[in-house]
Amino acid sequence: MNARELALDLLNDWQKSRRLSDELLELALAGSALRGPDRAFVTELFYGCLRRKLSLEFLITQLANKPPQPVVANILQLGLYQLFFLKTPAHAAVNETVTLAKTQTHVTETKFVNAILRRAEREHDALQARLDATRESAPWIYYSHPQWLWERWAARLGRESAAALCEWNNQSPPLYIRINTLKTSIKPADIDAEPTTHPLCWRVVNTSGLFQGKSFTSGEFYVQDPSTLAAVDVLDPQPGESVLDMCAAPGGKSTYLAQKMQNRGRIIAADLSSSRLALVGENCRRLGVTIVATLACEGTHLDRCLRGEQFDRVLVDAPCSNTGVLRRRADLRWRIEESEIRRLAILQEKLLASAAPFTKPQGILVYSTCSLEEEENQRVIERFGRSHPEFARETTQSIFPPRDGMDGAFVARFRKTNTA
Repeated sequence: MNARELALDLLNDWQKSRRLSDELLELALAGSALRGPDRAFVTELFYGCLRRKLSLEFLITQLANKPPQPVVANILQLGLYQLFFLKTPAHAAVNETVTLAKTQTHVTETKFVNAILRRAEREHDALQARLDATRESAPWIYYSHPQWLWERWAARLGRESAAALCEWNNQSPPLYIRINTLKTSIKPADIDAEPTTHPLCWRVVNTSGLFQGKSFTSGEFYVQDPSTLAAVDVLDPQPGESVLDMCAAPGGKSTYLAQKMQNRGRIIAADLSSSRLALVGENCRRLGVTIVATLACEGTHLDRCLRGEQFDRVLVDAPCSNTGVLRRRADLRWRIEESEIRRLAILQEKLLASAAPFTKPQGILVYSTCSLEEEENQRVIERFGRSHPEFARETTQSIFPPRDGMDGAFVARFRKTNTA
């Protein structure tokens, strides 16, 4: 199976299931004989078509009198993505996609694909102009985001910032590593990477063989966006302290907590999912972390497992809509719904309230999300502050991707006073 065939299989599978694109791609590549550039091409085609889905559907409506069958539509999207976004030479984009259609569809459908793509090649500039015109008339089409999400962002952020955010989400994300100071004090020699504004975080320039090298197996780094370090930096755990990480899986923040504590003290890494907690244990072993104990328990019911215990510092990295990481999760914009944001805000408030009794007097409680939505961030901590006057808010931090050059995040730090 070549790269285009595998990309088509992935688009078909994603359309028929509720599985996330990352999971589908990982499974597909693991079972494929493709190597190097071909694997990268599959990733670009699959994620690119998902990101540009609405723009590609618009182009198809300009070229076809009626919606094609799903498989045919996916083949057309692969061809149009190469023509309009990858800037693949037209003859290659058209000919290879028609060849793909021959192996996947009936003769009449193959002729249809051939006719549509050759017309798209001939009328490329006119079609591009029509797509460009939607930037003003229907910007969610131009930027390929759900209409409700564009309208929400434009109303709160303004059109210019909303457009910048959508453009950010449509780019392929770089990969970052966090240096594990429990194993090394410098960037691993076998990693081609450049420094960032965070002293422990490096941007990987060449990802080839990243997970096969000596530095990975020996635990010298952990793959982690710099935005995810903010919550732990704000919590600022000290060696010898006790820390509760309430929503810990897969362990990026837990292992960074241990690193900042110099592997001295005690960390309880709690999470609802036992399978995801297994990843925490696996990451701890590779990174040389020995102070983390995992606990399978839902965050709002931790009192059943940790009766009367209190911690010097508590981290609530809450489940959220993930609107700050849409660049990194190509298909998520099509999976989330506006009603989900309201549901999640209720859960986040419950988790934060559950964290309160576990925080020692004068202890620190940090709330964080990778959401950009006020309902999940500012409003949650405002309501918490009103219902828990014993917690004094010390700092808040909002990371906005186009401005700050990293994934979106929100962090708030509270100190528990002696009086309610």
